[in-house]
Amino acid sequence: MDMRTIRPYPLALLGLLLAACGSAAGGASTTTGPPVTTTSVAPSTTTLALSTTTTALDSTTSSSDATSSTLAGSTIDFGPAEGNVLMVIGVAHDDVLNLRGGPGVDAQIVDRIPPTYDELVASGNTRELPRAFWIQVDYDGTEGWVNLSYVGYQGAVTDETAHVVDELGGYPANSTMTGLAEEVADLFATDDEGGSEVVQVTPVSEGDLFEVTYDVIGLADDAIRGVRLHIFAEEGSHGFTLSNLEVLLICGRGVDGEACV
Repeated sequence: MDMRTIRPYPLALLGLLLAACGSAAGGASTTTGPPVTTTSVAPSTTTLALSTTTTALDSTTSSSDATSSTLAGSTIDFGPAEGNVLMVIGVAHDDVLNLRGGPGVDAQIVDRIPPTYDELVASGNTRELPRAFWIQVDYDGTEGWVNLSYVGYQGAVTDETAHVVDELGGYPANSTMTGLAEEVADLFATDDEGGSEVVQVTPVSEGDLFEVTYDVIGLADDAIRGVRLHIFAEEGSHGFTLSNLEVLLICGRGVDGEACV
């Protein structure tokens, strides 16, 4: 997953997302963990957090077997609170998020989490390592640790087709479905602080319409980790034309209802 430098975020769409983000009156809800500083833990392939080939799967080792003193890094009062429900973000459709028996890429892999899994339950434990924060989670009954860069909170889902059409002056089209999707994703990306990362998180599928899902991770507002774009298109003689676009806000610090806080 390479970082991409993309043109600046259009002001119209930026205002749309900031309005949707909002903030809760009277403080954060019970689902809100301590603030997440996304710039210090940006997704990076150099951490090998998502490597599936260098370490064998070993289901006999879990974080529950290790005491705090034997875990890598140091305990920090930071990250999702116990019981918070999180989604996997920024993991390519042909990759997985490794669930490890302890924090850090040297810990054994105890399971592998699909790119669109959205029911991780935080245990309330965060460890700070030199290059990343790691959190303890429950994945479908298996306890382990994941890199904090690859999880977020689900926010509101809205239909933003009209806003994209207004921004581009018409319905975008491309000779390929992925080309169309990347053109749409570019509208939501930013080049601030190193730029956004655009990741295809599902393969292209075909039904009544063609569809594909992309994550855009790293936006200008720290309450929003990114957006998940569910893109639908029709195929014609000249390629694929956008039919409609659903946008899910990926919140970084927590949610109150469906609003990022």
